[in-house]
Amino acid sequence: MGALLGMSFAMLAVGQSNAQAAITRSEHCNRLSLQLDEAIETKADATQAAQATALQRRASQFCADHKQAQGIRTFANALKLLGVTPDDQGQ
Repeated sequence: MGALLGMSFAMLAVGQSNAQAAITRSEHCNRLSLQLDEAIETKADATQAAQATALQRRASQFCADHKQAQGIRTFANALKLLGVTPDDQGQ
């Protein structure tokens, strides 16, 4: 009985650590948006900045409309346009 109880606690601890490591799609949208802001400021010329900003607006709208998967893809495309690898910690 004691071994069974110990295993239950061990499984519970593993489940909690996985839950803490995962982020929501909304949080991932926010992280990519911040990453894109930084990339626009540091890596973009005027033409790239305009294109990336347009994609950022579209991605933000997707995220606001509960279409986070589309928003995440759009943020990733904008980052790739600037030659930046998207931060995929949320997936």
